[in-house]
Amino acid sequence: MVFPDPGEGRRRELRLFIKSAALRFKSLDLLNLALIHRSAANESPQRDFPVNNERLEFLGDAVLGAITASLLYMRFPGKNEGDLAKIKSVVVSEEILAGIALELRLDRVLILGKGEEQSGGRGKKAILADALEALIGALYLDSGFKAASDFVTGRINPEITRVLEKKVSQDYKSLLQELSQRSYKTCPLYRLVNRTGPEHERLFWVEVTVNGKTYGPCTGRNKKTAEQEAARQAWEAFEKGG
Repeated sequence: MVFPDPGEGRRRELRLFIKSAALRFKSLDLLNLALIHRSAANESPQRDFPVNNERLEFLGDAVLGAITASLLYMRFPGKNEGDLAKIKSVVVSEEILAGIALELRLDRVLILGKGEEQSGGRGKKAILADALEALIGALYLDSGFKAASDFVTGRINPEITRVLEKKVSQDYKSLLQELSQRSYKTCPLYRLVNRTGPEHERLFWVEVTVNGKTYGPCTGRNKKTAEQEAARQAWEAFEKGG
């Protein structure tokens, strides 16, 4: 595989990151690729090969999911599939992954495009969560499944405990989907109804329909957040009797 050359200054920065995060990487080039957001890649003149972290994010998402599912299966032999899925949806949520990324100080070593940098991209949960998944994918390729499993286990196990102690917010989309499938044999339908504001302050407006009844629209700084808010509104309405 061909990688963009990060340069010696960037290599020093990556070595410091590895040390502070207690990681081991044989390939700094692979690690560097995991930290290149598509906004930076779009501004790069190199077009002959992928120079963003999206493929690694795809891989890391699968690795993270498998390891988390295994942890839950082994930790809770008495819980059924639905309960395990509910816990998993929370512990691998954007909010928790972004928090882990901040603890690792991933935000400081991300490579962003100028526009994304100016709009506060280093603090955006979606970008941070995606970068963490890309890091997991890179670690898996660099050092194997055990290294990736050790890394994920050390950071996800405490989050599982926090979820069980109800110290994190609910994943209302998962809760609403489970309710809708159980009660109506159908899935909620989300619809983006509007976007407002300039690029760096954009608001998304989303509504959700369950069994013919529509809730929202609700707003968020990104589509995922707006969908969660719409799901929360619908879920709370069902909890109160519809």
